[in-house]
Formats: sequence, structure tokens, C-alpha cells
Amino acid sequence: MAGGDAEGVSLEFTPTWVVAAVCTLIVGISLAVERLLHYAGKKLKKAGQKPLFEALQKIKEELMLLGFISLLLTVFQSRIIKICVKESLTNHLLPCSLSDKKEALHPKPESTSHLRHLLAEEVTAVGYCADKDKVPLLSLEALHHLHIFIFVLAVVHVTFSVLTVVFGGAKIRQWKHWEDTVLKENFDHSQVFKPKVTHVKDHDFIRNRFVGIGKSSAIIGWLHSFSKQFYGSVTKSDYVALRLGFITTHCRANPKFNFHKYMIRALEDDFKKVVGISWYLWVFVVVFLLLNINGWHTYFWIAFVPFILLLAVGTKLEHIIIQLAHEVAEKHIAIEGDLVVQPSDDHFWFHRPKIVLFFIHFILFQNAFEIAFFFWIWVQYGFDSCIMGQVRYIVPRLIIGVFIQVLCSYSTLPLYALVTQMGTNYKKSIFDEHFQAKMVGWAQNARKKVHNGGANGSSHDGSSGATANATATASTTATAATSAFKGIQLAKLNANQNQQS
Repeated sequence: MAGGDAEGVSLEFTPTWVVAAVCTLIVGISLAVERLLHYAGKKLKKAGQKPLFEALQKIKEELMLLGFISLLLTVFQSRIIKICVKESLTNHLLPCSLSDKKEALHPKPESTSHLRHLLAEEVTAVGYCADKDKVPLLSLEALHHLHIFIFVLAVVHVTFSVLTVVFGGAKIRQWKHWEDTVLKENFDHSQVFKPKVTHVKDHDFIRNRFVGIGKSSAIIGWLHSFSKQFYGSVTKSDYVALRLGFITTHCRANPKFNFHKYMIRALEDDFKKVVGISWYLWVFVVVFLLLNINGWHTYFWIAFVPFILLLAVGTKLEHIIIQLAHEVAEKHIAIEGDLVVQPSDDHFWFHRPKIVLFFIHFILFQNAFEIAFFFWIWVQYGFDSCIMGQVRYIVPRLIIGVFIQVLCSYSTLPLYALVTQMGTNYKKSIFDEHFQAKMVGWAQNARKKVHNGGANGSSHDGSSGATANATATASTTATAATSAFKGIQLAKLNANQNQQS
């Protein structure tokens, strides 16, 4: 009896040292996590990694949202469990069968100890509804389990997103030696004045990607695109051709442009969108919970949604490279110099390259949802639970989940980072951010030189002529830098006004 009474002891009769110890532990863990995130943010900001810093801020926002959801569930749980409905309404759309429900509600004598875990608040709610010949809409235990599931889902999604970008980024960084090789070849003075004319089909890019003309070649092209995403999704010839197409279209005046570095920054900029949980993803969660009905095996069939979508996205990205190769091969027989492709939004679904990021976001979230749901059921109810389903439905789900995570990390995400640069537009914000930072630093250094020059001139009369020249030069530099910076701001303002009009 003493043990049973202890389970119902309120805070009024709990030893103060227990309360203080538990509070210290909870607050200590919370502060440690907060300080860790703050330190990580400072390191990213100091390293100039603004996109990753913004992604970290997004994670903080998700944690704040989770905390708010937790607060709402805690504050309103006493009212939620006192919402009464007719018992007949609770016998439909069940994740488990009615026989499983009756067995759970009428446990065997040896499992009656489970009743001891019911809180007095829930017992009161059951009695409150029983007086009206009704049952609670949601039990306190079910509300608690739902609370845990939402938390697990968010944590798994953020973790999987981070892992995907980390492994995908590692794959992309392996292409850096291609960038270094291209820059070295382009600025080899012995080759500058030796432009060569080559047959278009002698280029590796065309030879590997061009599959012919006609309906049969179109089918072969799609089949080739489908299979290509599983092995060698991006080759050096692909990278070099797409890189040159981007630079020729957007940075013609800067042939030394570091395309690889830009691509990494663009991927980091997109990461802050992928790591968040948008409203439409929460809608998906609600729809799944609604359709998770006994006998439908929704958790099994829904696993094929991200699987099929991932294969479709990978195939489309590979096919865009084939389309770029076809455009060059169909227009030219021979080419003088390097092969240049033409970026265009027309190659993408609905002429919108950004829609690919939307699909990848959904794929990662849905896969995280599947994995989170599996482990939540396993830990909360056990592997043999009726809601877990049969083994023949569980194993394929897990295999598909692992396959999606690996393929998305090592193939689809690197493909996305490269191919989506073949749109009509580029990420101007990345250029503006780094260029403006350099301009501001340039202007500040110039002003310091002006100040130092004036100070030196007043103390050393003998070198007044040299000081005056240095001061004039630094002043001119500072004025030019400031004017250039203001020109950038004015150009951005005019661009925004043109977009609004």
C-alpha cells in the first residue's frame, strides 16, 4: 500500500530535496543545450557561415514551437480529458481492432497493476463522463503518448536533415579537385592562344549524355536517367560542362569564379529551409494519423510515397543534364574552344527549379516521420503491439527508409546542388552578401589609412608631401568604395521596385 500511495503523492508532500534535485537536473540540461546552441551560433557567425547560422536559428524556432506545443498540452490536458462523447463514436476508425481494444480495457488479473498508473485526475475525468453515460474524448495516457510522439518526430526530422546535408556536402566537397583542375587548365598560358576546333560528339559530356534523336531515344534517355542516379550520378565532364554554362551565363566577366564554393554556399542557404517543419508537413502528419486505420496498413503504403518521389526527382535531375547535352548536340556539329550549355528554367517542372527543393524537403520529412513512428510505437507499446502491424509490413518499411536516406544523401542532394544552378536565375543574395561585406571592409580600411595618414602628417613635417599623397589616395579609395557600396544598395532597391511593379 505504501508503494501505491507514493504514486499519488502531490507536490505538497514531496520532500524538498527531491523537488530541488529534479529542478536542478532539468534546468541544468536545458541551460547546457541552450549554451551549446549559442556557442555553435557564435562559431558559425565568426566563420562567416551565415546560411548555417540561419539554419541553427531555424532549429531554435522549431524547439520553441515544440515547447509551446508541450505547454498547451500540459495546461489544457485537464480540460481535454473532460470532453465527453458517446462511446459509439470511439468504436470507429481505430488503429487496432475492437477485440484488441476490449482486451486492453479489460486486462488479465496479473496485469491489473497497470491501473495503478492512472492519475487521480484521469480517474476523475472518467467518472465525470460516466455520470453522463459517455466516455472521455481522449484519455490522459493517450494525450501523454501523443505529446511524446510530436517531440520524437521533430527531433528525428532535424537529425535526419542534418545527416543528409552533412553526407551530401561531403560528397559535393569531393568535387573540389575538379574545380581546382579546371582553374589550373584555364589559366595555363601555354594553352591560352591555342583554341582548338573539335567535333561536338568528341566531347566527353556529349558522348556520355547524348543518346540520339527520335521517340526511341527519348525513352532510352529517361531509362538512362533513371539508372544513372544509382551509380556515378555526376561525372567530371558533367561538372565541367555545367560549371562553364553557369559562368558564361551569369559571370562572363569573371572566368576565375569559384563555382564549387558558390554551390556549397547555395546548398547551405537551402539547408535552413529543409531543416524546418512547415505547416503543410504538419497537415500531412494529421492526415496520416487520421488514415492509420486497422486493416488499411497505411503506414506501409505511405512509405512508398517518398520512395517513388525520390526516384522521380533523381530521374528528372539526371534527365535535365541529358537535355542540356541534346541542345548542344542538335545545334552544333563542331565547336571551337570549350563546350558551353545554356541554363534555362524550361528544363524544370513547371519552369520552377525551387520545386525540387520542396520535394526533397517533403521526402526527408516523410522518411523521418516513418522512422520516428516505428521507433515510437516500438518503445511505447512494444514490437508485438497491434498498432505495429505484421512483420511482413515492418521489414520493407525499414529497408525503404534506409534506402531513401542513403540515396538522398549521396546522389539526389548532390545532383540537386549542381543541376538547380542550371536555371535562368541565380542566388543573388549570396553574391550581394559576400561582395557587400568585402566592400564595407575595403571602405573601413581606406578610412583608417586616411586617419593614420593625417596623424603621421601632423607629427612628421619632413614627410608632409608623401603623407599628403597617401592621404589623398586613401581618401579617393574610401570615396570610391563608399560610392560603389551605395550603388549596390541603389541597384537592389531599383530591382525590388521593378519586381513590385
